Amino acid sequence: MAGRINDDDVKAVRDAVPIDSVVSEYLQLRNAGGGNLKGLCPFHDEKSPSFQVSPGKGLFHCFGCQEGGDTIAFVMKIDHLSFSETVERLAAKAGITLRYEEGGYNPSHQRGERIRLIEAHKAAAEFYVAQLDGPEAEIGRKFLAERGFDQAAAAHFGVGYSPAGWDHLTRYLRGRGFSDKELITSGLSQDGRRGPIDRFRGRLMWPISDTAGEIVGFGARKLRDDDNGPKYLNTPETPIYKKSQVLYGIDLAKKDIAKASRAVVVEGYTDVMACHLAGVTTAIATCGTAFGNDHIKILRRLLMDNGSARVIFTFDGDSAGQKAALRAFEDDQKFAAETYIAIAPDGMDPCDLRLAKGDDAVRDLVEPRTPLFEFALRQIVGRYDLETPAGRAAALDEAAAVVAKIKTSSVQREVAVQLAGFVGILDQEFVVRRVAQLARWARDRGGDHGDRGGRGGPQGVRGGPQGQRGGAPQHTAPAAPAGFSGPALNLRSPAHRTERELLKLALQKPALVSPAFDAYGVDEFTAPPYAAVRRCIEEAGGAEQGLVDDRAYLGAVLDAAPDDTVRNLVTELAVEIFHGRTIDETYAGVQLVHVRLRAVDRRINDVQGSLARLGSHVAPPELAAAQNEVWVLQQYAQSLRTHGAAAL
Repeated sequence: MAGRINDDDVKAVRDAVPIDSVVSEYLQLRNAGGGNLKGLCPFHDEKSPSFQVSPGKGLFHCFGCQEGGDTIAFVMKIDHLSFSETVERLAAKAGITLRYEEGGYNPSHQRGERIRLIEAHKAAAEFYVAQLDGPEAEIGRKFLAERGFDQAAAAHFGVGYSPAGWDHLTRYLRGRGFSDKELITSGLSQDGRRGPIDRFRGRLMWPISDTAGEIVGFGARKLRDDDNGPKYLNTPETPIYKKSQVLYGIDLAKKDIAKASRAVVVEGYTDVMACHLAGVTTAIATCGTAFGNDHIKILRRLLMDNGSARVIFTFDGDSAGQKAALRAFEDDQKFAAETYIAIAPDGMDPCDLRLAKGDDAVRDLVEPRTPLFEFALRQIVGRYDLETPAGRAAALDEAAAVVAKIKTSSVQREVAVQLAGFVGILDQEFVVRRVAQLARWARDRGGDHGDRGGRGGPQGVRGGPQGQRGGAPQHTAPAAPAGFSGPALNLRSPAHRTERELLKLALQKPALVSPAFDAYGVDEFTAPPYAAVRRCIEEAGGAEQGLVDDRAYLGAVLDAAPDDTVRNLVTELAVEIFHGRTIDETYAGVQLVHVRLRAVDRRINDVQGSLARLGSHVAPPELAAAQNEVWVLQQYAQSLRTHGAAAL
């Protein structure tokens, strides 16, 4: 039976690994005010950042898709790991040795599949690097040297060499405790007639890492003429390697991409190396596949889609490179960044350009030159004879259909005007009308149902920040979460708004509301979702627990949640920014008083309403008791109005 990770060790992992450092491996975070950070959510497509991280609380929450939780929950969801796999990965990052219960700890059997495959790739990378120094790898070292890469460059990028024998790596990894099944699953080995053999043999090896910097695959370059395989051979699709979801060099480039709001997309491993060594440290490449949707999502999270963000493609000048540019233009609008294309003189790639003309030429190459849309349209128009009316008409028909796909009308019109100039049609409005007509036809055929992420579209997202003071989310009558009964939340309601603020205080700043808050009953919260959160705080031992250990307290509240709906609301309230400018005892006292005062007024109305309905049918003792309760409540309400929190 697999061992269960000791609870104290799980807590130690949560405390040791800052959530903002983990999240920053996948997306760019910026200041959101109130000690929080924000970024584009990695769990759903959005144009305005509604994903918030609270480093102080160790929690994240997306106000768009409602995903939320702690560091462990984030890694579990983004990398599709089990709880134990996630804790093991974070423990390794923090240098924590985990203890296992119920049968002890056997690393080779109790670690999850992803962890094992990652470890196999790490061991393989070390093996390949060591082999690059051997006599057999001289051909690989020569290949690198001829392209301007010395030993230090190879070491920086982890370049290695796979021996030409059948099973050198397979035998090495077996000796490290990996099973044949794990080696086949990882893609490092493949089935042979007498068992597993190495997939990569006699090739130069580039490790391919994910955004978090973990090696998930390899790219292998042919070196010998007697190698009958393809020029480049990549890891096959595996549980940890999906070629459409990885970008070579992203682990090295991500920080500079986020810092500079610029990414350079090149075509090969040596091009990435050349760019980085020339000072263009934002260069990345796809791994044997076209640049597509999933690659765009990775870059958008790093670029944060601000107005100055730029993506520069450096495709080869040959026909294949031009086709790649046209494919990229098809996805252009999925960026909020400006997109450009850079093609070196004589069609050289960055690696060749660096060899021929030096580092300065590479840096000059990626300075934005031609907007991608302009390049794409000129490629289309260039296939026709524009000296004839028929040629101009044919060019317009093909190019206009491409421009019509632009979702934002103002951008569509601007590009249509430029298209008129490319084709040589003086009547710009004719071209604008033609493009608009094609766009309408596409919509009528069901080909377009509004903006799906293009520039200039609506900036709001459901439940996301809408410009409220301090960046707090503006909720306009959202539906009650699934699983709750009762009226929907309506934060235009003063009662709901105040209850929300009080719960935020209880979760984020318990010292300001304790011990008074713990005396509040669940029934003092009129919104069923808020009553559910109040119950979780109660079951976790009350807000006073937050004075002892803030993170342990929040963890206990989350553990008390009956389902994901309540749990997500807890994380939302734990990271949401307050409405007030100054959050102190006075502000907290106002929220405490308003919630209690409304509860008192509701009770007075309930008792008086019951008396009015019963009329003369009330027995004298019951009437006297009810009247006395109303009098006491009225005195208490008056005291609250006069003395505020001091009357609680």
